[in-house]
Amino acid sequence: MSKTFMGWPAFPRAAETAVADEQLRTNVRRATRTIRGKRAALVEERPDWQDLRDAAAALKDDVLAHLDTYLEQVEERVTAAGGTVHWAVDADEANRIVTRLVRDTGETEIVKVKSMLTEEIGLDNALEAAGISARETDLAATIVQLGDDLPSHVVVPALHRNRSEIRDIFVREMGRHGRPAPEGLTDDPGELAEAARLHMREKFLKAKVAVSGANFVVAETGTLCVVESEGNGRMCLTLADTLISVVGIEKVVPTWRDLEVYLQMLARSATGERMAPYTSTWTGTTDGDGPGTFHLVLVDNGRTRALADPAGRQALRCIRCGACMNICPVYERTGGQAYGSVYPGPIGAILNPLLKGPDDPQTASLPYASSLCGACNEVCPVRIRFTDVLLKLRSDVAEGDAKVKHRAEKAALKAVGAVMDHGPLWNAAVRAAGTVGAAVPKGMKLPGPLHGWTDSRALPDIPKESFRAWWKRTEGGTK
Repeated sequence: MSKTFMGWPAFPRAAETAVADEQLRTNVRRATRTIRGKRAALVEERPDWQDLRDAAAALKDDVLAHLDTYLEQVEERVTAAGGTVHWAVDADEANRIVTRLVRDTGETEIVKVKSMLTEEIGLDNALEAAGISARETDLAATIVQLGDDLPSHVVVPALHRNRSEIRDIFVREMGRHGRPAPEGLTDDPGELAEAARLHMREKFLKAKVAVSGANFVVAETGTLCVVESEGNGRMCLTLADTLISVVGIEKVVPTWRDLEVYLQMLARSATGERMAPYTSTWTGTTDGDGPGTFHLVLVDNGRTRALADPAGRQALRCIRCGACMNICPVYERTGGQAYGSVYPGPIGAILNPLLKGPDDPQTASLPYASSLCGACNEVCPVRIRFTDVLLKLRSDVAEGDAKVKHRAEKAALKAVGAVMDHGPLWNAAVRAAGTVGAAVPKGMKLPGPLHGWTDSRALPDIPKESFRAWWKRTEGGTK
């Protein structure tokens, strides 16, 4: 079975390991700074960029407000175009549907277009358990798969690897899964790309079944759209006899004209390109052109839970461009795997808790994986207010009724709140603090469970006289 994020530690422990890896930090820093520099230059070209952001956010909000209607329209249009629509409430159901569809073809090896959703639901492992080999075709996803690794970025899953590491993976693993790496392969990017091309060409020509995701689904016509940089997606979408697209229910846009807004923004935000080299669209099936059988699997897997959250639902606007990751100071220092999900960075810090609910200890730690600097707010092409959602989720952690939240912190805050609500008790506590403060040595570390606070902060000096006492003494309590 392929490696998964199942059982991943909470963010603080995972981040502690990640920041100690100097090579990882170098790889991530170099990649994110390169991408965000290219993005900034191309965004600057567009005097209407802020208008595009407004339009993109408004369109997504309209879709989310009428999602049931748009999804029914998608089903109607896809069916009319010769496709078959399936509905999956969660990962298990989605995996069962896709496994059954592949089994029905009799094939035991399929090819895949890079898809975060299929990573989210663990499709590769589900297919492997059923005796079906699913081979990734995107270069970065291939690197992750061959290296039995985990993705660290939504656009560039192998961003945490440098080219020497990639060369070693190709030499060691390619021959075990098909055409081996060429003799004498170096870490030259052109040679690495050619080795991957030759290895994957064999897969493309043999595969009868392909699995894809989709960046967008146009409700008006039932058209799906995949945006990519290498052409591997188009090979999968055109050469296979059967195409199975596994798509989150939030990926809908109302019309072709609305799609235009996002296509002007996605490549700029994701890879610093004016337009993606390959933008492929398909609607159902066409005799003699492309796959003869098309299945669309629409997946919820927590999305309606996120939709029901008034503050958090804006996370479903996300178009998976990765701009928030490339600008985030926390992501730059920890890399993506520390987040314990295929959705890392600021979007992962809000999306994972919204999708999975409040009772998972790993996801409960993610809203704290942020400095709240707000840089992610500024670069998001669909105007997600990350900091607002993070603060709301932190409040859920501290004050909510979930089974797995910071119970000690919650109890402490409840006790402090009770004292603050009781005037005489609060005044007595303030007077006592002034007395105790004089005896507290500078630089003291707090004891027990409170030590985490002073691990990264200096305990402030506690004044002998409170503000209330000073005010009463100097103003006579007349104002």
